Amino acid sequence: MTKIANDNVEATLRPPSLKDYIGQPKSKKALQVFLQAGKQRGGPIEHILFYGPPGMGKTTLAHIVARELSSELRITSGPAIEKAGDLAAILTNLNDNDVLFIDEIHRLPRAVEEALYPVMEDFALDIVLGKGPSARTVRLNVPKIIIIGATTRMALLSAPFRDRFGLVLNLDFYSSEEMTQIIQRSADILKLPLKTEAAQAIAKRARKTPRIANRMLKRLRDIQEIHKYDEINMEAMEKLFELIDVDSEGLTNIDMKYLQLLITKYNGGPAGLSTLAVSLSEDKQTIEEFVEPYLLQSGFIKKTSKGRIASKKAYDHLGLAKFYDRSSDASTQQEKLV
Repeated sequence: MTKIANDNVEATLRPPSLKDYIGQPKSKKALQVFLQAGKQRGGPIEHILFYGPPGMGKTTLAHIVARELSSELRITSGPAIEKAGDLAAILTNLNDNDVLFIDEIHRLPRAVEEALYPVMEDFALDIVLGKGPSARTVRLNVPKIIIIGATTRMALLSAPFRDRFGLVLNLDFYSSEEMTQIIQRSADILKLPLKTEAAQAIAKRARKTPRIANRMLKRLRDIQEIHKYDEINMEAMEKLFELIDVDSEGLTNIDMKYLQLLITKYNGGPAGLSTLAVSLSEDKQTIEEFVEPYLLQSGFIKKTSKGRIASKKAYDHLGLAKFYDRSSDASTQQEKLV
C-alpha cells in the first residue's frame, strides 16, 4: 500500500484541485457540491465510487478529494487485498478522515468485499478467530475513513457493495476541445513549446484519453531533448507518431489488424468476439476492454446481437471503400427495429 502525504505531493501532470481539473463537467459539479456539503456538516463524508474506461482520471480525482479534505491519501488495489487479514492490516494504519483509495475495486475477493460492509457503514471490522465450532467473531473499531473505489467494470460489483457508496460517478471519454486543453496544460508543465495545431494533432490521436495524451507528450519531450526544436510543429509531430506507431485517427497496430481482419476475412462482419480474439491471437478481455471501446466510440465498428460489424468509416480509413456493402447497414437498422 502506498501512503501519500498531500502537502508534499511531487509536482506532476495531475491537476491539484477541482478548479484546475479539465473535463467531466457533470461529475465535477456533483463532486464539488458533495465535498462542500460534507465539509460544512463536519466529520467524514460518504464513500465515493468512480467508474469508467482506463485513463479517464479516477486516480487523479481521488488525489483531489483527499487534498480538498486536507486528508492523507492511502492507495491500494483490489488484487493486493487477498484476505480479510490484509484489510485489517491496512485499516489499523489509518487515522480518522484519511482517504483509502482502492483501484480496480471490482477485483476484491468476495470475502474481503463482505468484510468491508461494516467498515463502510459502522466503521467496524468483524474478524473471525479460530475454526470450526470454537470459532468466534470479534468486532474491532476502525478509524472514520472515506473509501474511494475505482473500477473499469461496474457490472462486476455486487449490488449490495455498490449501494454502500454515497456518490457514484461515471467518467467518460473526453471531447476534442477538452483533450486539447489538457494537452496544452501538460505541455506547459513539461516546458514544451507546443503549437496549437500540434496539440490538436495529439488530441485527435490520443483516443479521447488524458493518460494516453500525457504519455505521448512524454515521448515528445524525449524528441525535443534530442532535436532542440524552437517550437514543436507538425514536422516534430510526424516523428512522434512514427515513433509510437499511431496513425491519423489514433489507431494502433492492433486496431488496424482488427479492422483488416474483420473486413477482409469476415467480409465486414458480423463476427463474434471469440472468433476475432482467436484470429488475432489475443485474449477476449484485451479485445473487449482495450481495442473495441475506442473503435466503437469513433464509429469504426458496431456491435449487434450477431457480432461485430465494420462501418463505412472503417472501409474508408483502410482504403477499401469499393468493397463496402450498404446492405450491412440496412440489416443493422432492420435488426434494431425488430
